[in-house]
Amino acid sequence: MNTIPSISEHIDEKVISKIIQDNFAALAASYFTLTSNWFVRAYDHYKDIDKFVIIIYLINQDLIYFRQNGVKIDYDSFYKDKSIEINKINISDISKDLGIPKESIRRKVLELENEGTIKRIGKKIFIVRNTLYSARATNTLTEIATILHEFNKILKKEKPATVIYSVNEIVSAMKENFSYCWYQFNKFWFIYIGRWRDELKDLEYLAIGMVVIINAVKNKEFSSKKNIRSYHKALMGSDSRGVNAMSISEITGIPRPTVVRKLKYLIDKKYLHINEKKLITFNAKDSAFITTKGMVNKNILSLSNFIYKVFNQIRIINP
Repeated sequence: MNTIPSISEHIDEKVISKIIQDNFAALAASYFTLTSNWFVRAYDHYKDIDKFVIIIYLINQDLIYFRQNGVKIDYDSFYKDKSIEINKINISDISKDLGIPKESIRRKVLELENEGTIKRIGKKIFIVRNTLYSARATNTLTEIATILHEFNKILKKEKPATVIYSVNEIVSAMKENFSYCWYQFNKFWFIYIGRWRDELKDLEYLAIGMVVIINAVKNKEFSSKKNIRSYHKALMGSDSRGVNAMSISEITGIPRPTVVRKLKYLIDKKYLHINEKKLITFNAKDSAFITTKGMVNKNILSLSNFIYKVFNQIRIINP
């Protein structure tokens, strides 16, 4: 017989949020790795980030249905021999939820149909199995588990937890209750990309910028105090190496002329800096500094909510 989880062992969301903000430096590398790699993979699928976002949005409708009806689906069951039937494609709803103009949604959905990603059979609409298979969350699951593992280590050090779960244990726990965990991740992720879309209008700007940021974050010479405010301030201009447009193009898969054009926008808006050697670094100035600071703070609050929901669930699965 399974032991009933103790309510007293449930870690409060405010506690989680404070721990993350006070110890952000310990989570930063895994957090920015997830965000950077997600956009690289998203672009790689269809050479169009928004098309991938639309597919994830449609797949997420199944997860919402499971959530509303108290249905728990594990990872293998969700992806095994399955195509997803969509009740209907409501262009207006997708446009509103994703912040993408209706005409863009209509055009991209039609392109996805012509490519065979979405199929209509009679009055029914399906996301085909090959699409579902290619959109599996394998790498993202591991990257999320790494964030949760690093958070878990901080938690034990700060005393609210006594056990540290390995990355593999966390992946297994999330796969066991995949429909719940992935619903929570998508909820966080759509908020995250929605905020940046409102600011930049085009997620390719963010994909390009994230390569520059992760280059700074993983610079071995960079060190910062633990809390989020100090980390954000110290990261600005800390990378003396920089990265060039060709490297960004090779990493993201985005054509070099597009990268050059979008880098110019990010540099003109003072999100990024370019030196005399044409190397790009993260050194936001003026309003761009204020925007990135505010965006990081908002997104960390959303991340805290996600961790609160999923980490407590993992502790129930792995008492």
